[in-house]
Order: sequence, then C-alpha cells, then structure tokens
Amino acid sequence: MRELTRTEAIDLVGRFEAEQEIPERMRADVSMLGSLLGQVLRESGSPGLYDDVERLRIATIQAYTDETPEAFERAAAIADSFTVQRADEVARAFTAYFHLVNLAEEHQRVRILRERDGRPDREQATDSVAAAFVRLAAEVGDDTALERLQSLRFHPVFTAHPTEARRRAVSSSIRRLAALLEEHDASLRNGADQRRAERRMLEEVDTLWRTAPLRPEKPSPTDEVRAVMAVFDETLYTAVPHVYRRVDDALQGPAAGGRAPVVRPFVRVGSWVGGDRDGNPFVTASVTRKAAKIASEHVLLGLERTTSRIGRTLTLDATTTPPSAALAALWQRLSAADEDAAKEIAKRSPDEPHRRILLLLARKLTATRERNADLAYRDPEHFLADLRTVQESLVQAGAPRQAYGHLQQLLWQVETYGFHLAELEVRQHSAVHAKVLAELEEGGPRSEQTEEVLDVFRAVAFLQERYGPRAAGRYIVSFTQSADDLAAVHRLARHAVGPEGDVPTLDVIPLFETFADLQAAPAILAEIVEHPEFAARLEATGRRLEVMLGYSDSSKDVGPVAANLALYEAQAAISAWAREKGIQLTLFHGRGGALGRGGGPANSAILAQPPHSVDGRFKLTEQGEVIFARYGDPAIAMRHIDQVAAAILLASSPSNEERNREAAERYADVASTMDEASRARFFSLVKAPGFAPWFARVTPMEELGQLALGSRPARRGLSVESLADLRAIPWVFAWTQARINLAGWFGLGTALEAVGDESRLRRAYEEWPLFRTLIDNVGMSLAKADDRIARHYLQLGDRDDLADLVREEMALTRSWVIRLTGGTELLANKPVLQRAVKMRSPYVDALSLLQLRALRALRDAPEGSPVDPDQQRLLLLSVSGVAAGLQNTG
Repeated sequence: MRELTRTEAIDLVGRFEAEQEIPERMRADVSMLGSLLGQVLRESGSPGLYDDVERLRIATIQAYTDETPEAFERAAAIADSFTVQRADEVARAFTAYFHLVNLAEEHQRVRILRERDGRPDREQATDSVAAAFVRLAAEVGDDTALERLQSLRFHPVFTAHPTEARRRAVSSSIRRLAALLEEHDASLRNGADQRRAERRMLEEVDTLWRTAPLRPEKPSPTDEVRAVMAVFDETLYTAVPHVYRRVDDALQGPAAGGRAPVVRPFVRVGSWVGGDRDGNPFVTASVTRKAAKIASEHVLLGLERTTSRIGRTLTLDATTTPPSAALAALWQRLSAADEDAAKEIAKRSPDEPHRRILLLLARKLTATRERNADLAYRDPEHFLADLRTVQESLVQAGAPRQAYGHLQQLLWQVETYGFHLAELEVRQHSAVHAKVLAELEEGGPRSEQTEEVLDVFRAVAFLQERYGPRAAGRYIVSFTQSADDLAAVHRLARHAVGPEGDVPTLDVIPLFETFADLQAAPAILAEIVEHPEFAARLEATGRRLEVMLGYSDSSKDVGPVAANLALYEAQAAISAWAREKGIQLTLFHGRGGALGRGGGPANSAILAQPPHSVDGRFKLTEQGEVIFARYGDPAIAMRHIDQVAAAILLASSPSNEERNREAAERYADVASTMDEASRARFFSLVKAPGFAPWFARVTPMEELGQLALGSRPARRGLSVESLADLRAIPWVFAWTQARINLAGWFGLGTALEAVGDESRLRRAYEEWPLFRTLIDNVGMSLAKADDRIARHYLQLGDRDDLADLVREEMALTRSWVIRLTGGTELLANKPVLQRAVKMRSPYVDALSLLQLRALRALRDAPEGSPVDPDQQRLLLLSVSGVAAGLQNTG
C-alpha cells in the first residue's frame, strides 16, 4: 500500500479530527499543544524524528479509518522499520502527546464546569446534592431528607497500588502546563500577550520532552505518601469545604452565610498509603509512623495558615462587635499561656478581640505541629471548641456573616481532617496473623516477622495517642475466611502491649475477596459479632460495623460477570443480616481504577446497589491514576464529590430501593443463567492446561514487574505456573496493555447468548440498574480494546485454541453489547466518551505496535540469553505510553 502524499495526509487527519466532533476550544488547545510538541521534536529531537513520528501517526490514522489489513500491515511495517533507538524516541513522543491531549481534555472539562458555576441554575444539575435533596424530600419529606443529608458519609480511601504509570516529575510538568493553559485562555479573553503565554508553554513542553518518562527505581512507601499529599495540598484541603458551601448555598438560598449551615461535613478521607502491608515487605511499623507524621504536618500547616489568614482579616472593632464573656475568658486563658505573643498581638490589634484570639490560635497550631508541649493542642476537639467560642461570640455580637463565612469553612476543614488529615488504615493478610500467633503460642524466640507484626499495634497506639483516636484504628484482614481470622487481630494486639498495657482502639474489618468467601460472609459475621472484643466495640460505636468487599480477586477467581453478580448477592445478604441484628453497616468497596477491578463511574454503581446496602454511607478505595484523574484538579474534584454524594443520598430513596429490589426479583432467572454460563466459559480459559505461562507470554505481564510503578511487588510468589499468586492489578494491567482488556468482559457474551431472549435483555437493560451498569462498563472496556492488535499479541503464545477462544468471546460480547445499547457501534449511547476513545485510538495503536515489536524480540530471544536492555526499555516506555493513552492501568 503506497504512502500518502503530504496533501493526502493533511486531508486524512483533518477528516479524522472532524469526525470526532471535538468541541472547538478543545480542538484549538489540542492543535496548539500538538504544534508545540512538533516544534520541540524538530528542535530537540534527533534528525528526522519529527518526520518519523508523522509517518507512523498518519499510517495508524489511515489503518484506523479504513480498517483494511493492508493499511494495518503498513503501519506495523513502519513501526518495525525503526532502529531500537529511534523507536524509543518515537514512543516517548507519542507518550508526551497523550499527556498533552489528556491535559486539553481535562482543561475542557474544567472550562465547562466553571461556565456552569456562573449560571443561576447551577445547583439544579440533575446529579448534584442539591437536586438529590429535592428529589428525596419529595419522597420522604423535608425533615427526613434533612436528617439523611446531615448523616451522609462519603469516605474515599487513597491507596498506593502500582497503577500510576507516570513519574511524579512528569505529573508536575503537566500541572505547570495546566496553569499556563489557564493563562493562555486569559490572554485570549483580555487581549494580553498571547505570544508570551505560548512561549512559556513551549518551554514547558520542552521540559516535558526532556524529562525521563521512566522512574529509575521503584518509589518507596514514603515517596508514595508524599505523592498523595500533593493532591491534598493542591486540591482537597480547599475543595471539600467548597463543596459543603455550594450545597449549603443551594439549600438555604439568600440566607446562606447569614445563619448556621444545614450541611454537616460528609467527607472523610482514608489512606492505605504507608499502612497496607499485605504482600508489601517495605511497609513497616516505622513507615506507618512516618506516613502519619507527614500527613499531620501537612494538615496542621494548612490549618495554621488558614487560621492566621482569617485572623488577619477579622478586623472587627470591639465597639461594633463586642466580645462575649466566653471569648474574654478564652483570651485570658490563651494570653496567660503565651504572654509575650499575647502582648505583641494585643499591641497590633488593640480593639479587635476576635482577631487577637485567632492569631493566638494560629500560634497554638504552630506549637502543635512543632510538638511544643507547653502550647500545643492535645487534640482537634479542643481547637474546634475554641473556634466555636469565636463563632458564637460573633453571632451574639450580631455579626453572623463573619461567623458563618470563612470561619465556618475553617471549622469544616477541622471537622473533616482533624489533626491527622487521613485516617490511616492497616491491612494485613490473615495467613500472616495465623503464622505469627502459632509462633507466639509455641513460646520460642520471636522471628523478625513476628516482632514487626506486633510493632504495628504499638504504632497504632502511638498514633492514637499523638493525633487523636480518628488518626488510626481501622485494621483490615485480607482473605478473611473465618471468624478466627478476625479474632486473631485482638489476640495479637494483647500480645503486642503485654498484660499491663493498653490495647489500642481497633475496628477490625473483614475483607471478603474470593467467590467462596463472599458466599460465606454472613455466617462469618454472625459468628464474630458474638466475640467479646467485637461485641464490646459494637456497643461502644452505637452498633456500627464495617465490612470490605474485594472486587479484584473475585473477578480473577470466577470472571467479571459472575463476580459482579456474587458481589451484589453478598451485599444483599450482609445488609439483610445487619438490619436484622440492628447493626449500622458500612460496606467498604475495594474498587480499582480499571473496569476489570470494579472501576467505572462511581455514581451509577452506587445507584445500582442492593436495598439498604448504602443507607447514606459509601466507602471505596481510590487507586493509582484514579486519584489524580478525580482529585487532581479542584473543579473536577468538587464535581466528582458532588456527584458521588448525590448518588449516596438517592441510593436509599424508596423509589431507587424499590426499583433495584423489583428488578433483582424479576430478572433472578437471567442472573442465574448468566452466572452459570459466564463462569463455565471463564473456567474453560483460565483452567485450560498451560494457561498461566501462556498468559505471561502473550502479554507483558512479566515485564510489568520491571516497571518502577509502586513499592508493592507485582506477585505474591515467584511462579507464573498458577494465577493464585498473581495480584489482580498486573492481571488487569497486562490484559489492558495487550489491548484485550479481557478482565473486564470475558464471559459476558456467552452469558447473554445463554439467556438468548434479546427483547427481554433489552428490557433488563432499561429496568435493571445492576445489569445496565455491567453492560455499560463492558462497552467502555471493549471500546478501548482492539481486535487487530490483540490478534498479534495472542499469536505470541503458540496456542491457537486459547487465542481463538479469546477472540470468539470478544466478538460475541461486542455483538451483544451493541445490540443491547443501540446504534451500530460501541458507546453509541455515550457520544462524549465515544469521541474521547476514538480520538486516542490510532495514537494508542502506534504505541501498541512499538510495544509488540519489543515484546516479540524479547520472546524470540534464545532461551538463556541475556535480556536485551534496549528492547526492554522500549517495552517499558510503550507501557507507560499506552497507559497514558487509554487512561487505565490496573
């Protein structure tokens, strides 16, 4: 097939871009950023690099648009023709391009959100908390709706799973570019120096190109803690109280800010970063202490600066705003403890009593951060009490807008974050506990592992003492298979502190992961709540209990369809048991970023949950690239939190619960048929002789362990002869890289074929939220797959039987999903998402072709020969690029 002329190539690209119907301003951003990258490649790349990038780009667009085998083979031939060094550069160029496209897309989302904020009907968005409240009140009445709003809880837990493929240095460069793109927009609006803005962006794109895309070594757990702290500093600290403010503004109207808010803080942030030691030998008790210390320093510094800033602006004269008696007493107490500072502050603010108090409170926060025992706060509750004294004094003095303005947002920040910022959670495998207990009961010398396990409990006690009881105390037991697995935690805690020591306050949380464990969950829970320590903790918390459900291992265990159905049934059974026992249940969803690990839109998933499984409380893990996608930008973070909170509020509405209940009953036979058929199909693949080594050969699974993504090892063991020791993250990541995405859809086509009744399945798609969510998520997963590229990966394995099985199921599933969702292609019912996927696909194809040539070279190398470092580097570069292009890893 001949190469296109320059005119033909320009025409092809223009038609391709026009077909995607990209919004005009976003198209301009992509064009500008792409042009800047092109200039950088011409200036800074090696001779001919820009032309080679363009050749491959045009060829993959042509292959994508005309879909002929000849066009695809020509693109593959171009990728294969490069030297390894040139392929390395080309892969880096496409990866940089994806970072810029992702930035432009995010900028467009922010632009739209800000435009909506300016509209008077913004709060009427159908998926906002304000709109959800109105809908809920229409069903249950204003008083009940307000009660539910005030007990609402959204609890994201940040985890350090190795799924963020880009370096922090690259992320920092992208954030700087985001700020410059804002400046560029401003220059276009205000007629400022546009050339200056573009010159600075060109400089930053050059920095991005010159920054090594791969980490030289794996990050330590402490590095991972600091990466998450960047999200807190740049976004969450201010974004969360702004969400509360927006909801209160919408509900109170013009009175908002002039009287006490009706909204109570409903976000709590958790973290496994520095606490999750399941299979990660690098997370020690010392790391856990450091993680908590880093988080506390960040939030205390933020509170200190905010308190000082508000204090400096609260220049209310005592004549117009007289202090209350309680405020005067507080001043006496504070000034007695910090005399010199009080004299200096009083001198600078002679008749401004509220200002003086806040400036002294800021000093107490400094002392708390620096561990100055004479002035430090003992806990955040004492700081809250002082702030409320100031607030009440302002109200009594007739200054409610000062009381419920910035000061109220500070109160919300303290109530949300305390002095610890994120509630640090510990996770450990039940098998480790059993091994350590057996050793302790033998009474012999203690191993290093035993001492480390015991030291974790001492670390929890220390953190509770230093930062307050909310700082730590949740202890998750992976692979909980019996009540003894949970009771073991309390036994270990007593061993750790000794007979005379104080056992830390512990909320022990079972994690049910496998298919069998999910089915056994109600019986295990019924047994453990009779255990003395559990029963005592239940009574102390008002009969609150948390149970975690694992999406990853259950999906790897029985396939995505059966796992989704099993998770729904487990939630329904656990919720029914909890209601019968008068227990206030919180289900903790261990969802990953990728669709094969329970990912996908959170709000639609929440609305599809079984009756009484949400009840105003939703907790989930936020992993890897998802953290930065959802919380990296303030406007996007606020929108996400608003959407999720709205879904939590509506999930327990009578109409939503009735809809889910009726649909589950009406389509129970469909679920049963799908479960059985999908599981059988999944087992026919994963239980086939030689499947595990075949999987390792046809995907870059082995090589993922070489990529410095996170501190946690990719496998529990050393063998790839069995999937049992393979973590769910590389299982999903490897299939994603091979453009197969098998973990997100395999077995669904067979399941739908087994049901067979298309008209009934169409009705199920309309009436059954769980089914609709499953089909939509599979549609998204398949849209990011590519059969032509998948075929080349599968050919690496020399197993036509397994390759044919995968491709047949992919085609069958694709056919059924299109028929059920309507239209003639995937995502026809989600045009915005469809455009985003299509816009990226040919560029991802280019990286996939480069990855294939590297993987083929590594697989074809003589057995026992040393690994070619250049081919390995090319493979890892392409992994990072494909992850950026698909915006999904593990």
